[in-house]
Amino acid sequence: MLLAAPAVADALSKGTLTLETASGPHQFNVEVASTPQERERGLMLRTSLPAESGMLFLYETPQPIAMWMKNTIIPLDMIFIDAWGKVNRIESNAEPFSLDPIPSDGDVIGILEVNAGVAEKIGLKTGDKVIYPGLGETPAK
Repeated sequence: MLLAAPAVADALSKGTLTLETASGPHQFNVEVASTPQERERGLMLRTSLPAESGMLFLYETPQPIAMWMKNTIIPLDMIFIDAWGKVNRIESNAEPFSLDPIPSDGDVIGILEVNAGVAEKIGLKTGDKVIYPGLGETPAK
């Protein structure tokens, strides 16, 4: 299992991600962490995250991933995304500064971090669709 530090970004690429839930589509402006260095820094040391924003951690191949909250000040919801672009698992209200691993509970290709409480507010459930370029395409083996 890969242990990744969710956490301040320099010049990350940006995009728009949509979560399709029973309550409708919900768009988020995301910064994309796709290199090991970007994924390691993540949202560390940030004191706020704008509403309807987040950070998307992308990986080259589906794999079990564990995140943590080391040096992360903001409470977050972590949304683990499988290679088919579906929500695999939701970790609500991850505790700031915690070193406890938060596992994906299966192979994932991405993790979306948003402000704590967002997943519940929009009614996000396991199996809901995540729309972002490259997600939901034929998974790598």
